[in-house]
Amino acid sequence: MDPHHPHDLVGIGIGPFNLSLAALADGVPGGLDAAFYEQRPTFCWHPGQLIEGTTLQVPFLADLVTLADPTSPWSFLNYLRSRDRLYPFYFAERFHTHRAEYDAYCRWVSGHLPTLHFGHQVDAVRWNAERDVFEVDYTQLDQTGEAEALGRTHTRHLVLGVGTEPYIPDPLRPLAEQPAVPVIHSADYLHHRERLLAAEHITVIGSGQSGAEIFLDLLRTRPTGAEKIHWLTRTEAFAPMEYSKLGLEHFTPDYTRYFHALPEHVRSDLVPRQWQLHKGIDTDTIAAIHDELYRRTLHGGWPDAVLTPGVRVRTAGRLATTKVELHLEHIQQGTRDRLTTDAVILATGYRERPLDRILAGLDPYMRRDSHDRPRIDAHYRLVLDPSVTGSIYVQNAETHTHGVGAPDLGLAAWRSATILNHLTGKEPYPLPRRTAFTTFGLERHEAPGIPSQTPLHTPRNR
Repeated sequence: MDPHHPHDLVGIGIGPFNLSLAALADGVPGGLDAAFYEQRPTFCWHPGQLIEGTTLQVPFLADLVTLADPTSPWSFLNYLRSRDRLYPFYFAERFHTHRAEYDAYCRWVSGHLPTLHFGHQVDAVRWNAERDVFEVDYTQLDQTGEAEALGRTHTRHLVLGVGTEPYIPDPLRPLAEQPAVPVIHSADYLHHRERLLAAEHITVIGSGQSGAEIFLDLLRTRPTGAEKIHWLTRTEAFAPMEYSKLGLEHFTPDYTRYFHALPEHVRSDLVPRQWQLHKGIDTDTIAAIHDELYRRTLHGGWPDAVLTPGVRVRTAGRLATTKVELHLEHIQQGTRDRLTTDAVILATGYRERPLDRILAGLDPYMRRDSHDRPRIDAHYRLVLDPSVTGSIYVQNAETHTHGVGAPDLGLAAWRSATILNHLTGKEPYPLPRRTAFTTFGLERHEAPGIPSQTPLHTPRNR
């Protein structure tokens, strides 16, 4: 593309969050010249975890667009209508949709937006100060992932939606990299399910929703009394996710604004303590697990399933050629033990994918906090040197600045609308001023005759 006629916006990565942005950008009055690039050949959302019967943990209204624009043609309800499934959905009375259905909905949207370019791997981003544009280099890939051609495009603004990557604890990383040893991340569970079901003994590590769903799926396939499953986790309990009405208000724009205004050190300390807001287990899944275990006691005896919280894996290694030996430590007791198993499934979550590789050419312009993390403003922009006149927005890379709602699908449309409102300098998507009954901070009130005091907190590194 001619750098004298650059795009208004280029998106890197096409997951649900950039797909939300692309869908809302499609409805901006007057049009927006946008292009989104993704190295995969088609849209896919956690294909290794679409276990039959599993549902989203957010309501269907948390689709790509509805909470910013309920009239959008890219809503989940319009998807159902296009498939002649609106009445079946109505009578099903499901507030939470199946994960496979959410994936199908996103693929429907991605198949209709002309601004999406799959099979394009972005290699580098640079700032061209002479022309006030970003240069984006990419490689066009064929269906097998092989390079076909090189290209370059230019844009006034960027949005990064490169997503997260599976986290594998260091003690287990060498084993996961050896294909002969069945140590896999939960992200690849369905790809290896048949192989895992054939294992004599299976260990699941991690107590979040994914770990619970996989444990339940495995349990249902094992013969009564010979289940041979261990489920281990570092957390102190197999705890339910916080799902009370007021608890859910931590996933509102109101809480996001409150969190962003906190001092950096407060934000850093707060996020780990809020794990139960987003890393717990759905209560229905817990109930289903207990029901399945209880059913196996009806004729006497106990299932051969061990569920132990508060345990960490110290080290791990191969035993013979097909077995794994885990060296365990109970955090509270201080006791240690060994566990021999035939397969390990790591439901150990995800980490934000580092931005350093793709933004290496922009590193001199980036401003960082005291932990060397990118500083991100209230409009989801990286804080850059003032000489860079373009904006780089981020999606799901801002937990340290915006809180636990960063990866939540329920805030996708609101964040996309925030970005588009800021980018256009207009308000194509008017947003509510208040979204929660909870007031998360003290409001400052001045006493009569007393001058204004120092704010309750002074935001750092903003």
